[in-house]
Amino acid sequence: MIVSVFNLSHGAISDLRMQEVIRAINVQIGRDFEPYWGFGATLRLEGHTARRGKRRFQFDPLDMRGDGVLYVLDKFNPDLAGAHESDFRGVPAGVVYLDLSKGLQEDWTVSLSHEALEMIADPQVNLVVQGPHPDGRDRDVFHWFEMCDAVQAQSYVIDGIGVADFVLPLYFTPSSEPGSRNNFMGAVPQGKRNYSLPSFGVAPGGYIGYFDPKLADNLTFEHEGDVLARKRRALKQGRTGRRAQRMAKSAKLATIPKA
Repeated sequence: MIVSVFNLSHGAISDLRMQEVIRAINVQIGRDFEPYWGFGATLRLEGHTARRGKRRFQFDPLDMRGDGVLYVLDKFNPDLAGAHESDFRGVPAGVVYLDLSKGLQEDWTVSLSHEALEMIADPQVNLVVQGPHPDGRDRDVFHWFEMCDAVQAQSYVIDGIGVADFVLPLYFTPSSEPGSRNNFMGAVPQGKRNYSLPSFGVAPGGYIGYFDPKLADNLTFEHEGDVLARKRRALKQGRTGRRAQRMAKSAKLATIPKA
């Protein structure tokens, strides 16, 4: 999979700096992510096909030089973030907003790493995994196949560049196996010793999304009183909105009575 990265930051980030960040993320994908998951991708910097007369940024089909696209923009655009079908026409795509990363108190390089890993795992934003209800209720729900949301407050450094922590395959098992590692960093913040992320669990500052078939609705879960997670969830609505639209449509199709 080739992912095209477009630097549309209007000078805030030089192309040279972007190349350095892309190199670090490619190292993360090849040396950290792929050995666990068995699939990966390569990011490369491209030049945006600008067309005159557009009042706001839109995906241009001429930008599709690989298998997916990642845009880095200065300011958050709620219309663009929540309209995957209309703006990207089913193309695997992600957007990193510099002001949103700042509001999250997260380095934009971590945000770009996060989006890249999510795209590799679920290009069309429609995969789910059956697992326990996060509130501990005695029934299963369908968890979104997200690589970073559960541990999104955590990051590590490659060649001086911050990248996102991510979950490992054993995270999506019904119960935690003895000695299993469920995320790459293998720890949570706030100095908790002898702690390991449980299967389908959430680290401090993170949240997870799931589709509840009983309610026919998409919901999110974070630990009670986790102010950081709640703030992050309020600020990040783009990917959640796209998946909710898709899942809601699937739920409607599933409930159509047979003729």
